[in-house]
Formats: sequence, structure tokens, C-alpha cells
Amino acid sequence: MNELLANVFTALVIDENDGYYFLQKNGITFRLAKEEGHHEIGEAVEGFGYLNQKQEPEMTTIIPAARIGQFAFGTVTGTRRDLGAFVDIGLKDKDVVVSLDELPVMRELWPKKEDQLMVALKVDAKDRIWGELADEKLFKAMAKPATEEIKNKNITGTVYRLKMAGTFVLTDDFYIGFIHPSERYQEPRLGEKINGRVIGVRPDGVLNLSLKPRGYEVISDDAAMILTFLERESEHKIPFTDKSDPETIKQTFGISKAQFKRAIGNLLKQGKIKQEAGYTFLLPAKEETDLEK
Repeated sequence: MNELLANVFTALVIDENDGYYFLQKNGITFRLAKEEGHHEIGEAVEGFGYLNQKQEPEMTTIIPAARIGQFAFGTVTGTRRDLGAFVDIGLKDKDVVVSLDELPVMRELWPKKEDQLMVALKVDAKDRIWGELADEKLFKAMAKPATEEIKNKNITGTVYRLKMAGTFVLTDDFYIGFIHPSERYQEPRLGEKINGRVIGVRPDGVLNLSLKPRGYEVISDDAAMILTFLERESEHKIPFTDKSDPETIKQTFGISKAQFKRAIGNLLKQGKIKQEAGYTFLLPAKEETDLEK
């Protein structure tokens, strides 16, 4: 069975019941959910083989991008201290595990739920499917060289390597980015999605990134607190403006009206909020004022 697991192959439909087709390959019977499509007895079907959570041979025609020898991003669904990180690669009833041996030594730098890891699959002698992290060579092969035109631009990307010298990122536009420890407040996790800005372009086309805000983007603790209130509200609005009652402001935010007005003024100036009909609204990033234009 080992050679079929985590691979794509063609098997023959030999039987069915109300919920599944049963397909055979090399003397091994795999089940295929009927919800994936109609097939006939005797038909040859191509699919991906694996063992489900009950360790039963299963096949799916919805072939995951990650498999043996082929890397793709998967979403972290959780971690276990004694095992590693669980990654969703698209199988409906099974996550693959990236062993703790491949994860950072410091537990706080392990990926968290919803982080992204680029993995291929491997199968051990006990027919267990594992996720295998992509190495630096693969990311370099995927990336394109950057040019000076994107200097000072905002970028988003996924952390793929942690080193003493700094953090390496694959940006959403497929550039390699590097974050020196002096350009961050805390070290990002493996697989974490980061938002940063380009502070330089190296001769080899790698971006130097910063996770620290530009000077004009630095906001006070009071402004940061108000932003947090807005971000946590389901409609991203609060029934307060710079004209609100001082005592109500004090009871809600624990600051004076003067402090509240200064914080609101700062956020308005930066285009992060707007005020309308007695409410303060958080503006989506795309609506924020571009202060560099």
C-alpha cells in the first residue's frame, strides 16, 4: 500500500453502496465518496490515495496540490506539543502533520491556527503521511527579483524561515523579503502572515522589509486602544465621536475627553477612521488616505 499513499493513481470501481464506491488497485480496496461524482462498476477512476482518520484506505478525485514531490501552501489547523503542526491540504477528513522536528525550537514561534505552511508529502514505513516543509532553494526558485520601483511600498507575505540573522518572507507577489531583528518589535512566527513595507532592495533582488510603522504612522496608546475597540465590533463602528459626553467616554475607555479627542484627531488625520451620524467608523485599508501621494 505504501507506494499508493499520497500519490495519484487510477483504480477500478468494483462495488458500491449508498454512500461510497469501492475501487481496487494492487489488491488494495479504497472507498470513494459518491458525493464527488457518478461512476459505473468497471470504470477506471483517477484519484489521490490516503488513510482517513480511522486508518481506512480512502480515495478522492479532488486531488490536493500538495503531494509527494510537489509543494503547496496548506492552512494550519492546530498544533500538539508532542507531535507538531496539523495542516489542512484539502482532504475533507484528514490533516497532515509537520513533525515538531521541523518546527522552531522555541514553541512561541510555532505556527498558529490559520497560518500557512508550504509542504509536500512523505510516507513513512508505517504508512503514515507527513507534511514536509519546503526548503530555501524552493522559495528562491519560485521568487522573482525585485526592482527599486517597489521601495517604500506596503507588502504582505508569509514567513517561511526563521534565522538568527532575521526572518525570511515570501510576499504575495512572489518576492523574497528579509526582516532584520532591528526592523520588528517581536519575531514573527513560522507561517505567519505579515504586513510590512519595503525599505530597500538588495542587488540580488531580495527585499529588505520593516514591520515598524513609518514615522507618521506611529499612533498613541489611546489611539491604538480605540482602533482595537473598532476592530472587535462586528460592524466596526462605535457610538462615540469627539462630541460625545466626557463621563461616558471615561466610563468606556478610561481616558479623559481631551485624550479621546487627541486620539480621534490623530486617527482622522491618518485616514484610519471617519465620523458620521454620531458614530466613529473604522475604514478598510483600501479606503485609508494615502499620505504619500
